[in-house]
Amino acid sequence: MEILASPATPKYECLLFDMDDTLYPMSLGLNSSCRKNIEEFMLTYLKIDECQVPDMCLDLYREHGTTMAGLKALGYEFDNDAFHGFVHGTLPYHLLKPDLVLRNLLLSMPQRKIIFTNADQAHAAQVLRRMCLEDCFQGVICFETLNTDQQPNLVENHHARIISSPTRIVCKPALESFQTATIIANLDPKKTIFFDDSVRNIATAKAAGFHTVIVGRSSVVAGADHALNSIHNMREALPQVWEDVYEGEQLLVQSTAVETVVNA
Repeated sequence: MEILASPATPKYECLLFDMDDTLYPMSLGLNSSCRKNIEEFMLTYLKIDECQVPDMCLDLYREHGTTMAGLKALGYEFDNDAFHGFVHGTLPYHLLKPDLVLRNLLLSMPQRKIIFTNADQAHAAQVLRRMCLEDCFQGVICFETLNTDQQPNLVENHHARIISSPTRIVCKPALESFQTATIIANLDPKKTIFFDDSVRNIATAKAAGFHTVIVGRSSVVAGADHALNSIHNMREALPQVWEDVYEGEQLLVQSTAVETVVNA
C-alpha cells in the first residue's frame, strides 16, 4: 500500500537583505566615512568646486539613488573600479566584528538568503568576511551584477573622445533594480522578504510585490510590513520565518519495503 500527499507551498522561499547599515548598525560610522570619501573623490578627481560638493553629493544621492549614479547621469566620466576603490579603500573596516548572534540566526533560517546591495563586489566581500557571514548567503547581487555593461558610449571626433550619452547606473531604489534582482536571483517577490534600512528602498520593494521589513526603526514606515530596531530581533518579530518550509509533514509508506520517508 502506498500513501502519497503533496506538500503545501512554502510561504517564504527567499530572504533578500540589504547590507550596509542593515546587517550592522549605522552608528558604526562606515556610512559617514563613505560619504566623506565620495566628496573627496568629487573634489580631487572631478574638479568640482569645493563649496558645491557637499550639497551636490547629497542631492545626487537623493535624486538618483547613489551619488555615483547621479555623477554618471550628469556626464562625468570616470572608471567605476577606481571610484569604488577610492570610496571604500580607507573605510574603517576594523570596526566590523564577527557577529555570531546574527550568523546563528541566518544559518537557522530555512529559506535561501541573498544580499542585495548598491555597493561593489569587493566591498560586499570585505564586510561579510569581517562579520563572519560570508557562508550565510547563497548569493550577492551588487553593482557589478546590476550593471553588466558600463562602457560609456563614445563617439570619435577626429582625435577627441566624446561621450554621446550619459552612462546610466541601475541601483536601488529604482524599480528596475528590484526587477533585475528578481531575474538574477530567480525569485518570486510574493514569496520573498526584503530587509533594508532605507525608507525609499522599502517603498519600492513593496511596489514590486515583496514582503518588507524596515531595519533600524521601532515603527513601520510607508510600504513596510514589519519594523526591527535591530537585525538581531528577527526571530521575535518574524517567527513565521522559522516555521517549517512545508506546512505539515507528509508521510510516505511503501508496503514493499520497511522504510518510512518524511517529506518536510
